[in-house]
Amino acid sequence: MSTEAIPTTMTAWRQHRYGDADAVAPEKVPVPAPRADEVLVRVAATSLNSADARVMRGDPLLLRLAFGLRRPRTMVQGRDIAGTVVAAGDGVTTLRVGDAVLGEATGGGLAPFVAVPAARLVRRPDGLEDVVAAALPMAGGTAWQALALAGVEGETARGARVLVVGAGGGVGHFTVQLAARRGAEVTALAGPRALPVLTGLGAATVLEHRRTDLAQLPAASFDAVVVIAGDHPLRTLRRLVVPGGTVALVSGGSGPVIGPLGVIARAMVLSLFGSRRLRPLAATAKPDVTAELARLAAAGDLVPHIERVWPQSESRAALAHIDAGHTIGKIVVRAEDAG
Repeated sequence: MSTEAIPTTMTAWRQHRYGDADAVAPEKVPVPAPRADEVLVRVAATSLNSADARVMRGDPLLLRLAFGLRRPRTMVQGRDIAGTVVAAGDGVTTLRVGDAVLGEATGGGLAPFVAVPAARLVRRPDGLEDVVAAALPMAGGTAWQALALAGVEGETARGARVLVVGAGGGVGHFTVQLAARRGAEVTALAGPRALPVLTGLGAATVLEHRRTDLAQLPAASFDAVVVIAGDHPLRTLRRLVVPGGTVALVSGGSGPVIGPLGVIARAMVLSLFGSRRLRPLAATAKPDVTAELARLAAAGDLVPHIERVWPQSESRAALAHIDAGHTIGKIVVRAEDAG
């Protein structure tokens, strides 16, 4: 049921073919009706991630087995959303109309309304702005899971030496901030524009990626390495951690056909020898983690760096920006009528 008048149509940013941002255009479509166990959310803001660019392009080709062989099944990008529940399908008991929510959908955020399984959403804490809330779920959740995979959590995090490779983007800057907050000594490797930001987020040491050869760093310099970007030799990464240490691979390489599978296979083989582990991460949506990220952000203990906010009417430009791969922190697309 709903307590507000919901229009029958809306303008969504859709694509009918794989390609760059020029493949995306505004299109008048029906407002979706929530199915059983779904809610209809009026979108206040959506943040974009590299996953949106990959699905938009259908890159790597292997991805198309899941997202559509000839054209994308997910025609509207935008997976991280913040907004308000305006209608609920049968069987929804965890959320009510009027609830402010955030979470990770399977797409659809670049539109005024999106239908999302209620189980993927959490209530937004009081005082948490929609733009900040939208920046949290996918990138923050991936960072949280990467640190767990690397063993940088709980008491073991305090004093741990952690290297974050590719620290300047969405996942990277959350990884730096969360690790530092847990008491780790963080070294961040990123582009020059990101270094001041990362210092402000708690990195003890910052290294410019074009001036740093990881092979020249002393062996066993770190208790954990989190790799988010870059095609670095696995043997080089492994030698950087102490015996018993872990290299968590958020990025598994950029092959145009099979993507990360080749790197994942090599990592599994190398991990059979010695005590230094190479562990690929398959991050998934975890609403309990999203809720904790939202709690931290509402308390001011987690602050996403938002490089820029676009109005929803400029969604194509926002997609082109994330596709270029040079974002520092997060970018967010906001509905023009959001308060």
